[in-house]
Amino acid sequence: MWFKHGKKGKEKSSLTPPEGMTAADIATQSSICTGETMIGFLDSKTGRLLQAVVVRNDTDIAAFYQAYGYEPPCRN
Repeated sequence: MWFKHGKKGKEKSSLTPPEGMTAADIATQSSICTGETMIGFLDSKTGRLLQAVVVRNDTDIAAFYQAYGYEPPCRN
């Protein structure tokens, strides 16, 4: 894209998690209809995912953790 022209290297941006949320609050949920998987911060009071995004594979999950400055969990 034109606005990234001339920038060298990969910029590391860190997003801000919802207030009071940590890496321990990150969860995934899958739709029973479509099988679509979303990741976000699980609000224990409402059961809803906050700042949720669709993920398609483990790379997307790792990118979500890294975007917030957290280390992704190990998958065995």
